[in-house]
Amino acid sequence: MYERKIEINYKCGVLITSEIISGKWKACLLNRIHEGLRRPHELQRAMPDASRRALNMQLNELEQHGIIKKEIFPVLPPKVEYSLTKEGESLLPVLKAMESWGLQYREKFLELIGKPVEQSN
Repeated sequence: MYERKIEINYKCGVLITSEIISGKWKACLLNRIHEGLRRPHELQRAMPDASRRALNMQLNELEQHGIIKKEIFPVLPPKVEYSLTKEGESLLPVLKAMESWGLQYREKFLELIGKPVEQSN
């Protein structure tokens, strides 16, 4: 995991939440795992724009933060599955609220950055 040169003061809950879910693919990974996609190749197929390395790094960070659990099955070839922990489940309402707000703000945001609404997905 990335080590910061300047320590963050974690007295603010927003900073803690931001630290845990910040990352281009983390929120999507959590939603996909919640939807039932548990294997690494399933997650990769669901997010083709993300590189395998980026997904692995963000899955590892979520695991280190105790948001997801990685289970390795003792079979050949090795089988890995991810699941949400109790803390990960408790993040789902936060992610839903963020999605709702983002969709409400979408048109204004696209207007401000100069992108037509129909071209962005």
